[in-house]
Amino acid sequence: MQEMTPNQPYLLRAFYDWIIDNGLTPYMVVDINFPHVQVPTQFVNDGQIVLNVSPSACVGFKMDAEWVEFQARFSGKPMTVSFPCCAVGAIYAKENGAGSVFTVPETDPPQQPKKNEPDKPTKKPGLRIVK
Repeated sequence: MQEMTPNQPYLLRAFYDWIIDNGLTPYMVVDINFPHVQVPTQFVNDGQIVLNVSPSACVGFKMDAEWVEFQARFSGKPMTVSFPCCAVGAIYAKENGAGSVFTVPETDPPQQPKKNEPDKPTKKPGLRIVK
């Protein structure tokens, strides 16, 4: 079976668009202990930061299959915020809490080594002609 890409970035984008389309304010909960997370650390609580990612709160919002990046002001100071999609633990609407929770991996999962065993021969189909 072919290995598939993670579905979390696609779900994250879908929930973001859904929240915006309904005129609500999207918030993302980001795990700051995940590698490559760049957020204002003075607003971190219990290893997480809650970010308002609405179009009115951030500039240049970009979300692709791997990263979320935007510019925003924190206590009046401009800052570029960026983090991998897999660091997002939740996305929800501020007004009613509608959204989704995601599992943040402990670390990047290692690639599983392929077994060097030869493929087992498959059995012939168990079909026969009935007259």
